[in-house]
Amino acid sequence: MRILSSLALLAATAIALPALSTSSLAQSNYPNKPIKFIVPFAAGSATDTVARVVGDHIGKELKQAVVVENLAGGSGVIAAQKVAQAEPDGYTLLISTNTTHAANQSMLKKLPYDAVKDFETVTLLGTIPMALVVNPSVPAKNVKELIAYAKANPGKLSFGAGSSSARIGVEMFKVMTGTDIVHVPYKSNPQAVTDLLGGQVQLMIADVSTTLPQAAAGKVKALGVSTKGPSPVAPGLPTIASEGVPGYEITAWFAAWLPAKTPAAIADRLQKAMAGAVADKEIQARLMAAGIEPKSSSRKELADFVSSETEKWAKVVKAAGIEPE
Repeated sequence: MRILSSLALLAATAIALPALSTSSLAQSNYPNKPIKFIVPFAAGSATDTVARVVGDHIGKELKQAVVVENLAGGSGVIAAQKVAQAEPDGYTLLISTNTTHAANQSMLKKLPYDAVKDFETVTLLGTIPMALVVNPSVPAKNVKELIAYAKANPGKLSFGAGSSSARIGVEMFKVMTGTDIVHVPYKSNPQAVTDLLGGQVQLMIADVSTTLPQAAAGKVKALGVSTKGPSPVAPGLPTIASEGVPGYEITAWFAAWLPAKTPAAIADRLQKAMAGAVADKEIQARLMAAGIEPKSSSRKELADFVSSETEKWAKVVKAAGIEPE
């Protein structure tokens, strides 16, 4: 019996060793093929910009191509679910925002992914304020005039939103100003901006990366920024709070995640590479030029941040009077 037991133990060890060796080898050789960044919003969105700028840098550092795949729609659910179900080998990352990892938990009745259990954190990548912009046909030169016009014309104005942040931004504005503005959903903010330019919707509160270039080109009117105080990425633009909506404040953020069970060694390596990219002066300049304030974190710091942000956005959604869909 002892001889048989010993033989069984040796056989089990022989089977386990190759598996362990293969796993260790995969980690030590990482990366040995292209890495994919999945973005839940369309090309031209702020999240897409972050993914491409950071991907560019770490691709050179890790000596592998970084491919960005835009998978817009469903408030980021489609992209998040795809990454959650991907092979946990470090070659598929989600570059996303508070939409998929803080707001959706309160805005949607049911999610096909768990923002905590189905992912490994990598790092925070940056924050971005939002700007209130209106179509030139709207007879308002500032936030106070917009509020007065909206109150005088209930239900006449509509707003486009291609992310949870963009929707909540206006829903909060409506609640805090007592106005009636109709919500028109889009797959992503760039698509909503296209209709804003065409006059199909009259206003938006969306990331400055998407909205302010249109204002600079004279195609829309920028009335205010969503931060508590003046923003360095929106110089000269007054805050919405100071223009007639005291206490108004909302800021979006970006981060990177891997599928759950990705080896810690790989997650740590990606965290180091991505945090290094965000700390690079050239990368910072490129992000700031796009209206994005660079910011990184440790993996644990991101986990703690997501937890606190989920609670915060739950309160924001409730205050905005949004019923889960």
